[in-house]
Amino acid sequence: MTPAEFNDFCLSLPATSHVVQWGGADVYKVGGKVFAVAGWGTGEHFAVTFKVTPLGFEILKDQPGCRPAPYLASRGMTWIQHYQPPGLTAGALRDYVQQSHRLVADGLTKKIKRELGLIRPEEGKS
Repeated sequence: MTPAEFNDFCLSLPATSHVVQWGGADVYKVGGKVFAVAGWGTGEHFAVTFKVTPLGFEILKDQPGCRPAPYLASRGMTWIQHYQPPGLTAGALRDYVQQSHRLVADGLTKKIKRELGLIRPEEGKS
């Protein structure tokens, strides 16, 4: 997957915003919360950092080409960085980034999810 393909994929996810920050990294957010960061790879391979479930973290942390995300994982967060070959296939990377988007979106308040169109207006009213 090229950086352009990755960017297009992230922007296709619902209610996603994109900013360039942290030294030129492409940062993708939902509801103002980060779900993926792309940049800082080795050689021609770009790195992608994303949130995973605790089980996903255990599975991916020792996979060749993946590692606990610098800074984030050292603070107890379950974030993985796909940073060099062999890493993840393009399909697996898309699946994990889509899951990261969902994990982050699930943590938003119902009000914000309604405003972003992530849930129907009548859902979640108390």
